[in-house]
Amino acid sequence: MDNDETITQERLSDEDRLFVRNYEPRDYPPNAVTADVILLTIRSGRLAVLLVERANPPQSGSWALPGGHLNPDESITQTALRELTEETGLTAEPAHLEQLQTYSTPGRDARDIKMRVTSVAYLAFMPDPGTPRAGSDARSARFWAVDDLPEFNPSLSSDEGPILAFDHADMLRDGLERAASKLEYTTLATAFVDDQFTISDLRHVYESVWRSNIDPANFSRKVKATPGFIDSTGVKRATGRAPAGLYVKGAADIISPPFFRPVEP
Repeated sequence: MDNDETITQERLSDEDRLFVRNYEPRDYPPNAVTADVILLTIRSGRLAVLLVERANPPQSGSWALPGGHLNPDESITQTALRELTEETGLTAEPAHLEQLQTYSTPGRDARDIKMRVTSVAYLAFMPDPGTPRAGSDARSARFWAVDDLPEFNPSLSSDEGPILAFDHADMLRDGLERAASKLEYTTLATAFVDDQFTISDLRHVYESVWRSNIDPANFSRKVKATPGFIDSTGVKRATGRAPAGLYVKGAADIISPPFFRPVEP
């Protein structure tokens, strides 16, 4: 028994101890809890999501978000990070990780016939971590540009890219909206770039996540005028044109006034 269990037991009343002693889980419908991770990054100027090809049923051969079952000795956040590493080989933790939503619609998983499976989805951002390596129960792992997924690009037919398993398309759709919204009022765009970056690098994050073109001059002025968003390093990086200034994330977490997404015509 670990310390947390010991503390919990010590705080139980005599009535609760008797209840726990006689508690029979088999009297209740079986349930399982899983964690799934929507890991977003920018690759070759495009917004990409990390997916794994499932090696085992249910839906063997389908592409899905990395994830798996909660172990008895871990929190659901620990589950998310463990499964991300086991299934994709990525050892660096995301620059940003937040709990997105719980998905529990009956029938969302084939196993629901015998055991309800509820998933807690996490949204993660990080700079391009390189090529993933499949492990655990994943047959393969790779980043897919979101625009190469038929469920997110109406110009593609269903045989031109992977159709996501379970309700993972819903999870990804919710994650994309959360990411786009977060960039309006937080400085989390910096979670997609390296420690030192140019304003152009930052603008490409906004353009990729918002799927919109942004005027470079207006963006630069707004970023520089936002207190605590970025700090200059005083160093410049050679580019195709004039050298570009390098910046690091500032102390602010919230953008005020917020940046608003361009309104689609």
